[in-house]
Amino acid sequence: MAETIILCTADEVIEGEIKQAPLPDGTNVALYRVAGTIYATADMCTHGEASLAEEGIITGKIVECTFHFGTFDVTTGEPTGMPCEIPLKTYPVTVVDGRVQIEV
Repeated sequence: MAETIILCTADEVIEGEIKQAPLPDGTNVALYRVAGTIYATADMCTHGEASLAEEGIITGKIVECTFHFGTFDVTTGEPTGMPCEIPLKTYPVTVVDGRVQIEV
């Protein structure tokens, strides 16, 4: 059964930046605002052990992992540039009363 987790306020997710937020299991998610919509993915690159929030660069809807320069579409999690081949886990996001929530 899915659990709803409140991560932060919507104002904390800024266009052109990546926000890291912890989950109860100790892993992190990366939050992105793209054209006003907030998206959430796993924070760790699927190719190498690099935090996208700490090491990544977001341009539009594409996040680049600076570890090996692979890229992902944050709206779908799909890899868009080598060497990344495995999609990022994505989470459904809702904003309720100004708070960002995801289903885990």
